[in-house]
Amino acid sequence: MIQPKYQPLGKYIREVNIRNKELKVKRLLGVSIQKMFMPSIANTVGTNMANYKIVKRNQFAYGPVTSRNGDKISVALLEEYDEVIISQAYTSFEIIQPELLHPEYLMMWFRRPEFDRFARFMSHGSTREVFGWEEMCNVYLPIPSPEKQREIVSEYNTVKNRITLNNQIIQKLEETAQTIYKQWFVDFEFPISAKQAAAMGQPELEGKPYKSSGGKMVYNEELGKEIPEGWSNSELEEICRKIGSGATPKGGKKSYQKGGISLIRSTNIHDYRFSEDNLAFLNAKQAEELKNAVVESKDILLNITGVSVARCAIVPDYVLPARVNQHVMIIRPKSGLNINFYLEFFLCSSESKSKLLGISQAGSTREAITKSDVEKFQVVIPSKVLLRKFQSLVSELFEITYIKRREINNLVSLKELLYSKLVTIEN
Repeated sequence: MIQPKYQPLGKYIREVNIRNKELKVKRLLGVSIQKMFMPSIANTVGTNMANYKIVKRNQFAYGPVTSRNGDKISVALLEEYDEVIISQAYTSFEIIQPELLHPEYLMMWFRRPEFDRFARFMSHGSTREVFGWEEMCNVYLPIPSPEKQREIVSEYNTVKNRITLNNQIIQKLEETAQTIYKQWFVDFEFPISAKQAAAMGQPELEGKPYKSSGGKMVYNEELGKEIPEGWSNSELEEICRKIGSGATPKGGKKSYQKGGISLIRSTNIHDYRFSEDNLAFLNAKQAEELKNAVVESKDILLNITGVSVARCAIVPDYVLPARVNQHVMIIRPKSGLNINFYLEFFLCSSESKSKLLGISQAGSTREAITKSDVEKFQVVIPSKVLLRKFQSLVSELFEITYIKRREINNLVSLKELLYSKLVTIEN
C-alpha cells in the first residue's frame, strides 16, 4: 500500500461569500473553539442582518482571528441545518469536489491538536493575530482514496455515535433519579410503607403516594414548613464525621503531574456529576502533604468559592485515590446512615441551592461558603426506611452512569487515536 502525498488544501476548497440580502435566513449561529456551530450570543438589536453570510449544509466556517482563542482555532462543518447565517467576521468555504475530499474527513483533520498548533504558528499581525484565507489554503494534508476516506469517517462516526448514545443514557438515568427525589422528598409522594399504612388504619394504602393519600404532615418550626410525620431536621455537622476542604500543593499548577493521585478542583465538580476534564494529579509526596484532604468512597463534594460555588457531586470510585484543594469541601456522613445520595440531591435541590448561594454572597469580597456555614446548614432527615430505599435505588442508577462515563472516556481516547492515525493512513 502506498501512503498518499501531502497536498495543499487550496486545491480542494473555495471561499463562499453569499450574503443574506433578502433576509430569508433567520437562524444565527457562531463557531466555537470546540469545533461546532452554536447559537450566537451577539447582541443583534439594530443590526443589519442582510450583511451576514449564509452557510449551507456541508460548508465550513472559521474565525480567522486566533489571538482571542488561546490554543485553538474556531472552525466547524455545518451538518445539522440546511442553511444558517453567521457574522461577516467569519470566513466560509466549501469543498469543490466532495467526491475527492470528504467534508467529514477534512473536519477530522481540523480537530487534530496539531492543526490548532499549526494555525496559531502561522497566524500573523501586529495588533491581532490572523489565520487568513491564504494560510488556510496552505494547509497540507494527506488525501487518500475516496474509499479510504469513507472508511475512516465511518469508523469515526461509529465512535462519535456511541459517545452520543452513552450521553443520552446518562441524561435519562440522571433525570430518573432527580424525578424520584422530587416525588419523594419535595412533593412528599413517596410510597407508603406497610408499617405506615397499618398505623394509618388503612393497610390498603401500602404503596400509594403519601401526601395525596392523606399522609399526616407536621409543621416544623426550625424549617418553617410542613414535613411528613416521623421526619426530623438536623444541622449537617450532627450527621457527618468529616466536613473540611484541602489546599493547593506548593508550586501551584506548575507542580501538577501527568498521572498519579487525583487532585479534585472546583472545575471537576458539577451538580450530580463529576467531570474528569482538566483533572490534575499529584505524586506521593504532594499527596502526603494533603493527607487531611483524602477523598473516600461516596464522599459528597461541595464547591465553596468562586463562580461555581454550591455545585455538588459524589465522586466515582474510579477517580480514587484523590485529594481536594481549598475550593472544594468534603462532606462525609456518619457510617450506616444510608444518606450519601440523599445529601447530594438535597444540596443540589433548588431550595438548598438558593440558600447556599445566598450565604456565599453575604460576604464583602468574593463568593464563598465557610466551614461553619456548611456545618450549621439545616437538613431535612426522612425516615430510615425511605433513606435506605432511596440510597439503594439511586446508587444502582449512578453505578450505570459511572460505567457509561468510563466508556465515554475510552471512546474519546479512541477518537483522539483516530485523529493521530490520519498522518499514517494508506490508500
